[in-house]
Amino acid sequence: MSKVPPVLLDQQLCFSIYSASKKFNHFYQSALAPFSLTYPQYIAMLVLWEDAPLTVHQLGERLELDSGTLTPLLKRLEKQGWVSRVRSQTDERQVLIHLTEMATAKREEVYARIGQCQTLLGMTDKEIDDTMAELATVKSQLDTVSRQRLITKDIDSDN
Repeated sequence: MSKVPPVLLDQQLCFSIYSASKKFNHFYQSALAPFSLTYPQYIAMLVLWEDAPLTVHQLGERLELDSGTLTPLLKRLEKQGWVSRVRSQTDERQVLIHLTEMATAKREEVYARIGQCQTLLGMTDKEIDDTMAELATVKSQLDTVSRQRLITKDIDSDN
């Protein structure tokens, strides 16, 4: 019989983050329904509203998504009239993502609707900032652990 005490589900940080993420996705799904946007499409639009045009690669880096996930999402956004995808004239391997007039026109309406969602959470700006800072710390620590494991794996495979 093992002497290692079990870490119960409700004591798992990973489950707490996973559960909160699922609830956020559902929460935003309802909020974004009038725009026919999914949550992943919405976050892509946020980045594009900040910095368009972007290459698919640049957008993927910002969203931490690979092109296999991002390409179908962008095709759907294009079909819905939010973006246009145009091959770069200087490098045909790159596809630039541009906002459409509709996307630019709807930006404030989307921002207003999502702003109401944050109000519904009942969290102060400080609570939101503190939570985001804590999550940034967790992400950074996970990145560090991943890098260390890759290095350790490389060292182990050399032996």
